[in-house]
Amino acid sequence: MVEKKSIAVIGLGSMGYGIAQSVLRAGHTTYGFDINPDAVARFQAEGGAAGALSDVAGRLDAVMVVVLNAAQTEAVLFGADGVVPRLKPGAVVISCATVAPDFARAMEAACEEKGLNYLDAPISGGSKKAAEGALSIMASGTPDAFAAAQPVLDATAGTVFELGDSAGAGSAMKAVNQLLAGVHIAAMAEALTFGMTQGVTPEKFVEVISKCAGTSWMLENRAPHIVDGDYTPHSSVDIWPKDLGIVLDIAKSAKFGAPLTAAALQQFLAASGSGLGREDDAAVAKVYARNAGLTLPGES
Repeated sequence: MVEKKSIAVIGLGSMGYGIAQSVLRAGHTTYGFDINPDAVARFQAEGGAAGALSDVAGRLDAVMVVVLNAAQTEAVLFGADGVVPRLKPGAVVISCATVAPDFARAMEAACEEKGLNYLDAPISGGSKKAAEGALSIMASGTPDAFAAAQPVLDATAGTVFELGDSAGAGSAMKAVNQLLAGVHIAAMAEALTFGMTQGVTPEKFVEVISKCAGTSWMLENRAPHIVDGDYTPHSSVDIWPKDLGIVLDIAKSAKFGAPLTAAALQQFLAASGSGLGREDDAAVAKVYARNAGLTLPGES
């Protein structure tokens, strides 16, 4: 029988909400917090525990932080209403945002000063796998941090990669993953719209290329969004200027050239600048379509 823990998930966006559902489904007392009160109310209606974070923090065994970036992570942990000073010694902070390795190391040191464990734990898999408790988690931290986080990892992950005994290694691996993921989405959009100039419909593109050597997980996952003309944001365009920007910052510090990353970043910036930032990241195809005078499915 699973030992019941008190766990808070901070950030109930497309990933965080599914994570909170998975933790709740595993039998833990689960609190969900977000700046959007509707998301909090919805989660509580599904069985999430009620209470203000300031009131329940001292009882928590784990806090999983599923926010957008480093600034939000730091604000949640150490800001004016930060949770870290309220947590009991030995509790674990599980940080899931895509951040630079140096930032993860700084957060680990600051948490350890307060007697807390910190797990650098970026996630991959999308909102569907988050809701299924089947994420891939690229984690690094001390053995104590892994032990304290184990109930949460069991509830939320299909695969946990243990990448080192201190923070930073998990975030480094996530940067590698995001380089590939962002480039693959942009390449999919370029190939699909290029095909349209040659009479290849988006539907036929998906049918054929998904069974050929040119496919990728991102192609198979995102190209159907274009075929359906459905840009509901499972992962939004605006994520990529941040994540690919982090990749390029890390590359610059390593004196490493990353021209494919830079090219993909420009396409996502163009999409965001065109007002597509909150659409699904497959909407980067609209930049190519616009420039080529093409009409994508669902557009007049």
